[in-house]
Amino acid sequence: MRRNRWALAAVLSALLLGGCSGGGVGGADSQGSYAAPADAAGAPSVEDTERQVVTTADTTVAVDDPAAGAQQVSELVEDRGGRVDQRSERTVPRTSGDTTVADLVLRVPADELTGVLDELDRMGDLSSVSVVRDDVTSTAVDLDARISALQTSVTRLEALMAGAATTADLLAAEQELSIRQQDLEALQAERTALADQVELTTLSVQLVETEAAAEDDDPGFLGGLSTGWGSLTAAFGGALVVLGVLLPWLLVVAVAAAVAVPLVRRARRRARTTRTVAPTP
Repeated sequence: MRRNRWALAAVLSALLLGGCSGGGVGGADSQGSYAAPADAAGAPSVEDTERQVVTTADTTVAVDDPAAGAQQVSELVEDRGGRVDQRSERTVPRTSGDTTVADLVLRVPADELTGVLDELDRMGDLSSVSVVRDDVTSTAVDLDARISALQTSVTRLEALMAGAATTADLLAAEQELSIRQQDLEALQAERTALADQVELTTLSVQLVETEAAAEDDDPGFLGGLSTGWGSLTAAFGGALVVLGVLLPWLLVVAVAAAVAVPLVRRARRRARTTRTVAPTP
């Protein structure tokens, strides 16, 4: 029994030292992140792993009705197994009248991106498209190796806890196991997020109103009347702006005139009185 106790303590000490120095199987590095062993058995290499690519795309589409187009795009993406992460509609003022712009952030299955872009091109005028692909195969392989090493370390600690002979050995193993499990959960969450980015492409779509739809439907008398009224209101607004700028100065000038004019009149009256009264011979 004593020999088993010493053997258990030695193995646990080795694991604890490995967790601090990073020299053991699946030990932590200097930044606290878990580093997989260089010779981990069964760890796939980058060359043997299927390529992992994160794709992002950005496009602008001109349609007759951006609000209705946003609903149509949302339904299109959901029918193809994707989802809508963000959707917003806003009104943009301009000289010929307000226009609507819709912005969407979509998650589209990677193999459906081309089809979705084709559908957007058929909906309206696909004015710009940008597609960026980032190979993250090495990152995925590194995360998989670290997760595998941590899982092995957790299994060994659980076995040590089951055979712990003293309370001190049990508490030490539980403490180290808690640390390893937290590191394992963090790496698994990171790997899940990376897999989601690989599986679903992030597509940003902006829907703008076409120039034809933005123009006035009646270019004749009513269209000219609308243009003239717009020009009049714009000129009136400009005049108000100028008046607002000059008004403080006009008030200052008015106050100064109110003070100066009586003084000037009084001085003129005194001058006339002096010229009228003749001097005594």
